Amino acid sequence: MIFPRAFEMKIIGAFGEVGKEWLGTLETLVDTYLEKWNLQSEGAVENLSYNYVLKVVEENGKKGILKLGIANYDFENEIRTLLTYNGKGCVKIIKEDSKNGAMLLEHLQPGTMLTEVEEHLAVKHFSRVWNAIRRKVEENSNHPSVRNWMQAFDRYQEKFPSNDGPIPQHFVSLAKAYFYEIANSSNNDDLLHGDLHHENILYSNNYGWLAIDPKGVIGDTYFDFISFLTNQLFNKLDPRQLLEKRVNILCDEMQLNKERLLKAAVAMSTLYACWGIEDSDPEWDNSFKCAQWFEEFMSFI
Repeated sequence: MIFPRAFEMKIIGAFGEVGKEWLGTLETLVDTYLEKWNLQSEGAVENLSYNYVLKVVEENGKKGILKLGIANYDFENEIRTLLTYNGKGCVKIIKEDSKNGAMLLEHLQPGTMLTEVEEHLAVKHFSRVWNAIRRKVEENSNHPSVRNWMQAFDRYQEKFPSNDGPIPQHFVSLAKAYFYEIANSSNNDDLLHGDLHHENILYSNNYGWLAIDPKGVIGDTYFDFISFLTNQLFNKLDPRQLLEKRVNILCDEMQLNKERLLKAAVAMSTLYACWGIEDSDPEWDNSFKCAQWFEEFMSFI
């Protein structure tokens, strides 16, 4: 089985030797779960990232999605989150084997992404999905916190103590300060999707617009808007202008506090940049550009 080179590089960049070993077993894993769950493969999806995703047909003729990933805490946490949503506002999980990194999901058809919708309407659909998956954190739930994610700032500063990294240390410190300001003033920590953007909101003829691929992280709700704001920007004519437009539309549509949103946005987009540097992602600087633009927008309030 031949896998796309970009997919292999993403897996290795994110998971190192563990990723290499997993790629070496992936063909066997695919065959195992096709047989175990009585599935027929219809081929991999085009936009592979950190998991191997196959379109499949179940024994009863229903279409599904077989998702295989490295069996770790994050994969198990996604399964927990999907079970919590239970098909309300989010795709439904049909079968799972968290210990071995496998899940079977309902196939949303036609599966149109929010990328196909113009900006104002996309924000409205995003808002409806975002509200549909709002959940308070269940007692004793084993979900990570956005605070855990912020450890990437510390790792970055430790790696570049002499301020010789691609992101100036003063900007990382600013992002950390904004993060803790938002987090420490929060009275509404929820179970967040954690990565709710255009490609993770799909249209289903049966259910309308639904979320997919939740990260399942605990934090202030303002942190959950940023991946949408920064997604699908740099393939547009004027990304900075579009970003500012999205901020304004989103604030109007959802009655958000713009200053709080922008501070959360500086924190999260700088975090995305730090992650990108860790994963050797060549597009990490797009996230940092967004962080700088968000900080500039603060002066217009």
